Amino acid sequence: MSIQSNLHKIKSSLPENVTLVAVSKTKPVSDLMEAYNAGQRIFGENKIQEMLEKWEVMPKDIQWHMIGHVQTNKVKFMAPFVSLIHGVDSLKLLQEINKQAIKNNRIIDCLLQIHIADEETKFGFDEEELETLLNATEFQEMKNIRILGLMGMATFTDNQEQIQKEFTHLKSIFDSIQMQKNSTLNLSILSMGMSGDYKLAIECGSTMIRVGSSIFGSR
Repeated sequence: MSIQSNLHKIKSSLPENVTLVAVSKTKPVSDLMEAYNAGQRIFGENKIQEMLEKWEVMPKDIQWHMIGHVQTNKVKFMAPFVSLIHGVDSLKLLQEINKQAIKNNRIIDCLLQIHIADEETKFGFDEEELETLLNATEFQEMKNIRILGLMGMATFTDNQEQIQKEFTHLKSIFDSIQMQKNSTLNLSILSMGMSGDYKLAIECGSTMIRVGSSIFGSR
């Protein structure tokens, strides 16, 4: 099937409140343009240099999402144009994003990455670290970042029960922040689910999915 037909098939099955991020990492601009011409406007990249190169040559109505692990020294390269940074996993990174946002006279939207997987290789805050961050004065004083929601990645496993448990856990953290009356955060995005598990993620409350191979084919 073509990229266009893959896209239409996925989009037609999604609830209205779920946003599709087309994960275009390692794919050539020609593939992205096929998706663009089929109506896709949100693309996810995991390397800042590659995203920058694509941004420079592609239409400017595209929203570029940084979905990979972010090194603080690379933030400055995407600060002028990035639409949403998914994997924010430390106060230090938030401070750098805020600093670069000020330099570019922007407010940069971010998601806080929560560690839900049974794998040490995944990044993210645990619940205690998240609470510490949200209560930190330094966090509350940052005016050039906007936290729109949470992001998490489930364990890479065929065990559907485990994946469901991890997604449900993230949704409960999301809901608990929403219910805190003193919270200055108005979370609208819960980003979880990829090509292999996005249907289950949506059932568990995801409002944003990151799909690559089901659109562009395997890498």
